[in-house]
Amino acid sequence: MKKYLFAISLITGMLGVTLPSQVWAVSLYNAGGLKAAFGKISKNFTVKYGIPITQVSGPCGLLRERIEQELSSKKASADVYASASTRNPQKLFNQGLSGRVIKFSQTRMVALVRPGLKVTTDKLLDLLLDPNIKLATSTPIKDSSGDYAQEIFQQADSIKPGSFKILNGKALRLVGGAPTSITPPNNVDTFKYILKDDKLADVAIVYYTTALASVAAASDLQIVELPDKLAKNVTLSLTVVKGANPEAEKLAQYILSREGEQVLLKYGFSSLQKSTSLPEPQKATHKVVQQSKFDIVRQH
Repeated sequence: MKKYLFAISLITGMLGVTLPSQVWAVSLYNAGGLKAAFGKISKNFTVKYGIPITQVSGPCGLLRERIEQELSSKKASADVYASASTRNPQKLFNQGLSGRVIKFSQTRMVALVRPGLKVTTDKLLDLLLDPNIKLATSTPIKDSSGDYAQEIFQQADSIKPGSFKILNGKALRLVGGAPTSITPPNNVDTFKYILKDDKLADVAIVYYTTALASVAAASDLQIVELPDKLAKNVTLSLTVVKGANPEAEKLAQYILSREGEQVLLKYGFSSLQKSTSLPEPQKATHKVVQQSKFDIVRQH
């Protein structure tokens, strides 16, 4: 078992008997776009169950790599991993490093536009292709948002051939772990800083929920929906990591519960009809030990 054991001693009577009650802290690794919503969910969970949460937020791909490295070196790692895609959690499952991947919510990609720049959905692609327009995205591979931006560029290529080369070539990787990623001042919204304060870009391709937070920080930023042929829906998923602390499944179940869903809805995420697990690959190289609905995976 991992560390983070909190012993609560109860001394009774004249004999001074100590009865330990074990409370296991849970380590939650989540996509950066889930930081605020999961921060609230974690607080609610701790109030309800008395179980502390250690929350680590960051680019999905980098967090998945971190989990792989920590498990390979037998260091303490995440108990629950929540991603803005199914791709990264599924990679852990395929390696026998986690349980089944459970889809729990969704959002979509939008354009977040600096103040004063006039654009509509039907003219958005023309604007993005304009050589004078600076375009910001997250970093592909390292972060799911960057992967989705790449898919949008590919879709644009089918509308206007050559678009992928132009968009991919001009995209500024200002977040997501690239060497060009910026760090805004403390307590300053990242895309408010990029688009308004420091004017590093004119348009950013981001999650709708990320855009909502930026508009809350600066009401003159604009959210522009992508045209139908560029639209990209985003499915969020989670998995319980191999060797997780005993309370990890309780946290995963809480995220999937109505209480967890209500918090996500308040932060702009959308409901799935129901939480579902992705199917196990046909040629699995590991054995699944049936411990729970999350099917915690153990290697041979």
